[in-house]
Formats: sequence, structure tokens, C-alpha cells
Amino acid sequence: MTISADLQSARQEADKLDVADRLSQFRKQFYIPSHDGSEVVYFCGNSLGLQPKITADAMQLEMKKWQDDAVKGHFSGDFPWMTYHEFLQETGADLVGAKPSEVVYMNSLTANLHFLMVSFYQPQGQKRKMLIEAHAFPSDHYAAASQLKWHGLDAEQDLLLLETRAGEDTLRTEDILGTIDKHAAELALILLPGVQYYTGQVLDMKAITKKAQQYDIPVGFDLAHATGNLVMHLHDWGVDFAAWCSYKYLNSGPGAVAGAFVHEKHHGKELPRLQGWWGHEKSSRFVMDNDFKPAPGADAWQLSNPPILSLAAVRASLEVFKQAGGMQPLATKSLQLTSFLRQMLEQFCADKVRILTPKEAQGCQLSLVIQGHHRPGKEIYQALSAAGIVVDWREPDVIRVAPTPLYNSFQDAHRFVETLVAEL
Repeated sequence: MTISADLQSARQEADKLDVADRLSQFRKQFYIPSHDGSEVVYFCGNSLGLQPKITADAMQLEMKKWQDDAVKGHFSGDFPWMTYHEFLQETGADLVGAKPSEVVYMNSLTANLHFLMVSFYQPQGQKRKMLIEAHAFPSDHYAAASQLKWHGLDAEQDLLLLETRAGEDTLRTEDILGTIDKHAAELALILLPGVQYYTGQVLDMKAITKKAQQYDIPVGFDLAHATGNLVMHLHDWGVDFAAWCSYKYLNSGPGAVAGAFVHEKHHGKELPRLQGWWGHEKSSRFVMDNDFKPAPGADAWQLSNPPILSLAAVRASLEVFKQAGGMQPLATKSLQLTSFLRQMLEQFCADKVRILTPKEAQGCQLSLVIQGHHRPGKEIYQALSAAGIVVDWREPDVIRVAPTPLYNSFQDAHRFVETLVAEL
């Protein structure tokens, strides 16, 4: 793709790309906030996705059932509450490259990481360290460190941190694999992101998992910024476990129920596991004999019956993904959209903006640093916000920009760069 020499011509190219975009119809299925009477450029789906218009109807359906059927709603209608989470499994599994039995929606992201680490972090003797990235999202770091402490270990000694090379912004795959080789005899668990939240770098999950398997080290991924963003193959890669939130690219609302993945190779095994009645196999769940019989698949990691209204929002969002054809066409558009944005940034403000996100490992997000003797980055971020451009700021110096394929357009990308150039 070649960008014209001026922003006016680039706008015409954006128009042509939007006309050719077969996914452009999905934009009208979302509520777009407005600013001064016009739709904003919403590039913040990596923090909170926009609301699908069918969400209210899905939630209202369950409100009406509660109103009319009360407790009988557990067994009535097209989506009985008793088995509601099962209606999310097929499409939810497709989004991460899993089998339906390997995926369950429950709890929140960090809670799911904790529940899964109970099963997959089992330190013994010298093999007790956990590998995470040095600049992990704080909640992941807290979860990892507290798991070590729970086992009576010292996070200062037993939490192994992956660092970038001096002067570099992102991790090199060969350094990650080399660290696993070097510390294999000490590692009890590898916990890494699918997409690094700050830089937007996509990690090579397949290569990392393959390397971990050479040493029989369990590997899990935080897919908060990957699910609904990337084409993944968790089952085929052999990933042991994963967890993700559903309020970012999955557009399921603030604090929505999160997802979890457990590979089928672990199903039916006697793993350490926190137990609750919703993890009991459903045919005898109400026998009430206190003899826990785990449900088949990832369902066994459930504790309590889920919040139906939140699951309704997740179900509505997954329906939009299904209508769009799943992740493959979305990822194809995402690459076009982000590449168009990157090329405009490189052409029109390369001397003032540095892109942290590596071109060869990018998803929806580009992380930008304002450089040179210009206005401070946070001031630029605030000016963009005042102009109706919704992005987000991450300390100390990054503006995160996330054009998402379900509701963003190439014209959005052009308007963002045009506004950014005017403010620099």
C-alpha cells in the first residue's frame, strides 16, 4: 500500500479503502460516542470496546424472563440460565482456536489467572521459579508474586523477569527462548501476555509454547489484548492454559465476565483445583452429597453460578463476531487498517512520532511516543481528546492507538493522523 504525498490525497485513498471494505457494515451495529455533534474517532478498544446495539436487547430478554418466570428462568426460554455459559462456548472457542470443551466464561481475568495457577503452578524443590516479563501489566505481576508467596517462596528470588535488551523497547523472541533454555531446570511455570499491553507487541506464543514443552514446563498466557484481536490456535499450539477479559476487543461492557482456556490434555486429570458447586458435573450437581465430581472440560474450574446479565452481554458481542465470519476476516482488515495508519504516521510525522510496536509483530494497537523538542506527549494526548479523538495514555510516555476492525474505518485512521499532525 502506497500513501499519497499529501494528507488530502490520503483522505481520498481512505475513502476508497472504506468503500472496498466488506466489514464496513458492522460499524452501524455499534453505538459511536459523539463530540461537538460528530462521531468521535474511537481508537480505545484496547481499553473498553464500544457497545453493540444488540446488547441491550440480549440483556432485556433476561430481565423480562426474570420478571415473568422468576426462578423458572433457570430452565425456560431459548437460553436457560442453568446452562447459559454453554451458549458462549462454541463462538468463544473459535475466537481463540480452541475446542468448545476447553473454554469457559467465568469470573474476571486476574481471578481466572489465580484459579488456573492453583492447578498449573506446582513448585517442587529446585523447580520453583515462575517466568514473567519485567514490565508485565501490574495485576499479572501481583498475581504471580502472590502465588509465590502463597507457596512460601520469595518473589525477589523466584520470580524470573524477562528484560528487553538495553536501548530496545520490545522483547526478542530468541531472548525469551534462550531464557527458557537457560533456566529450564528451575522453571515451574511460564506466564506471559499474548500482546504486551504497553508496546502492543505480539509475542510468538507458538514458539514459546513449543520451547516450554521441550522441558515439560507449563505455559499460560494472559490474552487480555489478544482475544478479539489476533488469530490464535491455542489447542493446536498445546498451550496449557489462558485467560482473558471480555470488555476490550470483545466489546462486552465494563467489568464483563472473563474467559478461560484449559487444554483438553488436562481434562479429567487429578489436578489441584479450587472447587465450587458450578464446577461439579451438572447431571448430579443438585444431589447435594458433598462428593465433588468435576465437570468435563474447562467447566470444572467454575466455582459459582455466573452473572447472567453479564453473560448476556458477552453472548451478544460474540454473535457480532460470528456474523463477521470470526477472527480471520477481522484480522485481515486489522492488518490493512493498522498498516495504513502506520504508513501515514511514518510519512507525515516520522520526525516527531516514534512507533514502539514492531511492524512484524503488531495487532490492532500501535504505541506512540512523541519525540524531539515538541510539545510533551501527554499534552498532545489531551489535545487529541479535546478534538474528539479517543485514545489512551500510559505512563510514562505512550499514547496507545487501537483501530479495531469491527467498528473503525480507514477514514478514522486518516482523521487521527490529520489531527495529530495539526497538534504536533
